[in-house]
Amino acid sequence: MSTREGNLEAPTRHPLDWKNPDFFNEEKLNHELERIFDICHGCRRCVSLCTAFPTLFDLVDESSTMEVDGVAKADYWKVVDECYLCDLCYMTKCPYVPPHPWNLDFPHTMLRAKAIKFRKGGATFRDKLLSSTDAMGKLASIPVVVQAVNASLKNKPIRKLVDSVLHIHPDRVLPEYDSAKFRSTAKPRSDFAVKAGERTPGKVAIYATCYVNYNEPGIGHDLLKLLAHNEIPAVLVDKEACCGMPKLELGDLDAVEKLKETNIPHLAKLAREGYAILTAVPSCTLMYKQELPLMFPHDADVQAVKEAMWDPFEYLMARNVDGLLKTDFKDPLGKVAYHVPCHQRVQNIGNKTRDALQLAGAKVTMVERCSGHDGTWGVKSEYFDKSMKIGKPVFRQMAEPQPDYVSSDCAIAARHILQGMGESTAQKQHPITLLRIAYGLE
Repeated sequence: MSTREGNLEAPTRHPLDWKNPDFFNEEKLNHELERIFDICHGCRRCVSLCTAFPTLFDLVDESSTMEVDGVAKADYWKVVDECYLCDLCYMTKCPYVPPHPWNLDFPHTMLRAKAIKFRKGGATFRDKLLSSTDAMGKLASIPVVVQAVNASLKNKPIRKLVDSVLHIHPDRVLPEYDSAKFRSTAKPRSDFAVKAGERTPGKVAIYATCYVNYNEPGIGHDLLKLLAHNEIPAVLVDKEACCGMPKLELGDLDAVEKLKETNIPHLAKLAREGYAILTAVPSCTLMYKQELPLMFPHDADVQAVKEAMWDPFEYLMARNVDGLLKTDFKDPLGKVAYHVPCHQRVQNIGNKTRDALQLAGAKVTMVERCSGHDGTWGVKSEYFDKSMKIGKPVFRQMAEPQPDYVSSDCAIAARHILQGMGESTAQKQHPITLLRIAYGLE
């Protein structure tokens, strides 16, 4: 093994060799876990990121040898269960990622372990249910059902009952559902002339995402208003299903492949027609920019979609550099406490949302730290307290400026932060909505 310390080159990512039978070989997994854990033990710079690393280091420090060889292999799963695949260790902290010869990819090794655990039947009914966002959304947003579902989310006795059966923490504030789903109520305008810029396609396709479609359709409608105000023709993706990120985090890679087979043909057609594809949920954007291309490196359609996929503010700010974004902002936003989601940070696009809010005249306090919620991790009873503990520094930093608005590109992170802040006069608004407000659009 090389003894070269650290790495000054840009991180690269190897494809996920999940079709290889060895990928699911638990003995070989344990060998790789021991190798990686030993490197992490000797470094420890990721200790502040999440609870996976403190769990690992405690296991080592409490072992008979005070080295990784003293940790029981069965205890490795305690580390795996604490990882929620935020990817921050890989992209922002670890000095040993490729092209360093130690070739350390902590998140994808955890993903491999989760995939093995899933195939062995290690996922509970609750975990499968929470990761089935499309199925839950379709059922919960039925007009008659939605009222009962939303009422139950705020009913303490019902929430305690749900906790006793499914272990979904009764104190977690959960998003409501909306029967007026985005995809069935959206009216995108495609009648504008296409004005491509040097950096940006001149037309946009919207991939709604489960969250925008079923929980907060207003985010999608506001995005359409921003595009219309800037005279950018827009369409909806013809057909879509969940991006697959919840199933990926569960380790259900076969389900990810099935969702890919539903989504990619429609997205690839739009990509080849010259559309910029926008998603308003960073995890979904990351799925198409990184995870699916690494799972299917030889699929030309997946790679085409990767190249066409944009974060909304990445697109808008590139549009601004092209001289094609309107800056006729009318209404001041005041003070905005803005949280950068992990799955946006690791896209390496820069702080485009902050830049857009500042362009609109907002006084922005930006917090770059994990909020601790993750997609479903912070919902689960066994992790709720840990998610609130991880989020404490974020809650404090977001509250300090006494903001008018609390905002994050990840809407569930913003809700988690507002809950952790306690009493506050700040409004929770998505950055897309804040830009719509700044433009003075109704």
